[in-house]
Amino acid sequence: MIRVLIVEDEPVIAQAHREYLGRIGGFEVVDVVVTAQEAMRVARGGRVDLVLLDLGLPDARGLDLAGALSGVRPAPDMIAITAQRDLQSVRDAMSRGVLLYLLKPFTFAAFREKIEQYLRYRGALAADTDAVSQRDVDRALAELRTGDSRRSTAAGAAAETRDAVGRAVRDSADGLTASEVARAVGTSRVTAWRHLERLAEDRVVDRDTQYGSAGRPQVRYRWRRR
Repeated sequence: MIRVLIVEDEPVIAQAHREYLGRIGGFEVVDVVVTAQEAMRVARGGRVDLVLLDLGLPDARGLDLAGALSGVRPAPDMIAITAQRDLQSVRDAMSRGVLLYLLKPFTFAAFREKIEQYLRYRGALAADTDAVSQRDVDRALAELRTGDSRRSTAAGAAAETRDAVGRAVRDSADGLTASEVARAVGTSRVTAWRHLERLAEDRVVDRDTQYGSAGRPQVRYRWRRR
């Protein structure tokens, strides 16, 4: 079992991490914490293999926590799961030992893809050997760079659309309908609806069905907040 520490101050997102790891299997969540101080306490206990790290924490910068976690022995692996999407944050995270970077909002499919990418990386550096060859190192690093080579261009485009749909709902004051999302993102209503339903299934957004005096009920999708 791979022992995981979840560092996330949004309860809904933290619960999603736990549920998604359970669906994938092979992971044990050792703790869920909301501050950098708590994260360091748990990590220093030596029971953590992987940290799912939010970069926006109430008591410290997530990037500073990543640097501190890199100094723990044995140092846990880290995957940043955050809404911080500026290039400098990505670079700083990688320089502090973060292996992979997943942007919020995300679906189970996107989460699973990063976890499977991490598992391939981990598998390339077998834990039952004292030394690795240059080939082993190169293969492990290639897993982090390329991810799943089976992904198609169409799948990548779908992921970009899904992220755009999630951002549109997140940034709205009172939620959006599928038609409103379609206009905001520049896609068809059916495509917007499919992505919204997937986000709802993954508990990233909530459905709010509104019944008017006549006609079909209208569904508004609202960003799920803590």
